[in-house]
Amino acid sequence: MINYIWFIMIFLGILVSVFTGNGEAMSNTIISSIDSTVTFIISLVGLMCFWCGVMRVAEKSGLTEKLAKLMKPVLKVIFKEAAKDEKALGAIVMNITANMMGLGNAATPFGIKAMEEMDRLNRDKGRASNDMALFLVLNAACVQLVPSTVISIRAAAGSTNPGVIILPAILSTTIAAVVGVICAKILQRYF
Repeated sequence: MINYIWFIMIFLGILVSVFTGNGEAMSNTIISSIDSTVTFIISLVGLMCFWCGVMRVAEKSGLTEKLAKLMKPVLKVIFKEAAKDEKALGAIVMNITANMMGLGNAATPFGIKAMEEMDRLNRDKGRASNDMALFLVLNAACVQLVPSTVISIRAAAGSTNPGVIILPAILSTTIAAVVGVICAKILQRYF
């Protein structure tokens, strides 16, 4: 669906620029922005490789496992059915921990596994359980301890202090996660 929306926006933009006589200005803008775009992407790839390496070291050193042990008691309180099943809770913990550390690629298989395990526990097949919905909320509003993507983008854009975003990111993602959990718990009573 999003592809159709983007196509329509681009097509309408081109159409309007041609009919208003700004077709040449649009072409010149596109051509002039290509150089800066390629430079930005190349610098971003290098920074993303660096942060992925840092996160991999955190994973291999056991930092993510220690974080998972700290989170497990909290998640047992939040999740009702999944807390009773060690496999489901383990996959949830590993997914959220990997997301917190900025290991998006490592988090995806754990997220899929967590949903499979919660679906196994689900009594109403074909409909998401409350734990599944809550997991999606936590996955979407996950607390970011190291927002490596934003740091990389800021550094590639020439920021003098790209890491200044860490504290605001921790604060805003924590607030988002708490509000998401509260809303999910309130809605569970009605649906």
